[in-house]
Amino acid sequence: MTLSALTIEDLRRRIGSEIGISNWIEVDQTLIDSFAHSTKDMDWMHIDPERASRDGPYGGTIAFGFWTLSMLTHFSHEIGMWPADVAYGLNYGLERVRWITPVRVGARIRMRCKLLDIEDRGEERFLIRTDNSLEIEGEERLALVAEWLGMFVRSTGESSAAPNA
Repeated sequence: MTLSALTIEDLRRRIGSEIGISNWIEVDQTLIDSFAHSTKDMDWMHIDPERASRDGPYGGTIAFGFWTLSMLTHFSHEIGMWPADVAYGLNYGLERVRWITPVRVGARIRMRCKLLDIEDRGEERFLIRTDNSLEIEGEERLALVAEWLGMFVRSTGESSAAPNA
């Protein structure tokens, strides 16, 4: 059974366990350039492969740390972290984020997610707390670790769950 076929109550029984490992995705320059344009951060270490190869400390361009963090949403959908009885979810915050190893453009990353807690907040709202680790294929050190908080709102039964973040 995939997680998306579970309910919030079923997921509650998984507290303390790993709830998913995503597939690998390649970090390509187009993704990083798009992020740079959308955030108006045109740092050469991220968007200028020639200069980054010549002058940078990593032998080429690297992903933005905030781009890497933002991939948690994509990966959470991919692993099916959204229970069937959830109408929508909202970002609630981050307790702890550490960028450990820069992610080189061309590398592949994936997420491991462990469910730490689900707290009933009343009115069919549930605070979910997860521990997320982004791995870099072939590297011993992680790209980042983050404790992520989300607010799930249980559906009223009138429509199926449609994950949003």
